[in-house]
Amino acid sequence: MSQDIRDFLTPSCELLALGEPTHQEPAFGLVRNELFARLVGHGFRSIALETDRVAALAVNRYVQGGAGTLDAVLSEGFSHGFGAHQGNRQLVAWMREFNRDRAPGERLALHGFDAPTENTTAPSPRSHLEHARDYLRLDLDIAALTGEDSRWDREEAVLDAASSPGATPEADRLRRIADDLLVQLHYRAAELIEESSHAAWLEAATYLSAGLGLLRYHGQAAVRGLTPSDRLSGLLGLRDALMAQNLLDIRAVEARRGPTLLFSHNRHLQASPSTWALGELDCRWNGAGRIVGSLLGDRYAYVAGSLGRSAAIGLADPASGTYEAVLQRPGVVWEVTAVPTTFGEARSRTGAAPERGYFPLDRATLAGAAALLHIGDGAAAAAGLRAAAGR
Repeated sequence: MSQDIRDFLTPSCELLALGEPTHQEPAFGLVRNELFARLVGHGFRSIALETDRVAALAVNRYVQGGAGTLDAVLSEGFSHGFGAHQGNRQLVAWMREFNRDRAPGERLALHGFDAPTENTTAPSPRSHLEHARDYLRLDLDIAALTGEDSRWDREEAVLDAASSPGATPEADRLRRIADDLLVQLHYRAAELIEESSHAAWLEAATYLSAGLGLLRYHGQAAVRGLTPSDRLSGLLGLRDALMAQNLLDIRAVEARRGPTLLFSHNRHLQASPSTWALGELDCRWNGAGRIVGSLLGDRYAYVAGSLGRSAAIGLADPASGTYEAVLQRPGVVWEVTAVPTTFGEARSRTGAAPERGYFPLDRATLAGAAALLHIGDGAAAAAGLRAAAGR
């Protein structure tokens, strides 16, 4: 690495967002781990990943020294299949070892900041609301209103407004109940924390926030009369709004312990509006980074991820004149660098593995970036970092 990532941060930065242009290149997770380990030496005490916030509670318990096995927590504690990524396995194992002999206040924390949603599915809010209900010791029959979980998590419930339970009288009643539970959770906070713990209260709040988020997501899925592009834009935008609220909640928890490293796809972190065009779809929405950055100001910093060559997604060397070609330097496997002034008339890469979730650099991705993480060769970077970790 030719530059220290801290060279690009303001002293007030408390949420450092590190982006990747695709989830399918393993080198980004391994580079992230290397950078996080260095940042921990300078006061960072937490990391937030693009995975379900509720599921990640189990991962955090494990890295804090809780019971269980690494395989189990990777399987159960990550959504979207991210537990299978080697970088996440390495990260969780390293954090648990780092925390082994440290006082609770000095231990590293792992957070998820995503909702448990995909573009085509979203689960029932039942279990999330029942967790909060049980913590509050209330007698409410949530299951009678949600019905079978399958009516919520089938694809038709998200893809077809007429099939969605999100606008039914039962869903409306659940929204009111969830709002009431939130009021109760805060009104009774002092006694609840005294009877349980601050951590248990925060966990209940996390479950309840996720349940409310799912009700809102299903409500958006039930809106009729939208074009396919507007429909998906609404769902993508709501997901990122939920991400943004989760990040603000995480920073409220971590504020006194130190800054947080945030790791996600560039499209969720960039300062400009996000876009996604595929076939007849043309989607536009505000990503979590745009939302949080507007609220935190210089306390938020975004480092865009860039990829030159990748065997993992079948990506050849970038064509001359593209942003990635400007960044591609002989002998440099990966580096954190300033946004080059030599970009000039550089253009976006075309025809590059869109089916692998790869989004090449463009003006929107670069706008507002404090720096760039460029991986010139994914295979070489991953091999080098694996070898270093094995020493």
